[in-house]
Amino acid sequence: VQLQASGGGLVQAGGSLRLSCATSGRAVSITTMAWFRQAPGQERRFAAAINWSGSRTDYGDSVKGRFTISTDSAANTVYLQMNSLKPEDTAVYYCAARLGPSITYHQQSYDYWGQGTLVTVSS
Repeated sequence: VQLQASGGGLVQAGGSLRLSCATSGRAVSITTMAWFRQAPGQERRFAAAINWSGSRTDYGDSVKGRFTISTDSAANTVYLQMNSLKPEDTAVYYCAARLGPSITYHQQSYDYWGQGTLVTVSS
């Protein structure tokens, strides 16, 4: 399974961005997709996750109500719509794929990772 993240960039506080993560390879084996983020000087942290059917989602507390994760199964792509962005959302955003049976926020439970895309929010 290969993951290709895109959509990062520079945006002003209060603005929006949409990240995409295209999957290829054995994508039919994926059960859950997630986004994690790593701010400068900090550990990588959970942002959002979704099962491939889109019926279940989970969000980190810091993004709840502002970010929305979704899937397009026909395009084998997962999205992260980020609204009301804040400077503290500045980070490298990574998409990840899980082959296991349930949605989770634990990084070690994800089997494949994309290369990351940088989001910078200016004040």
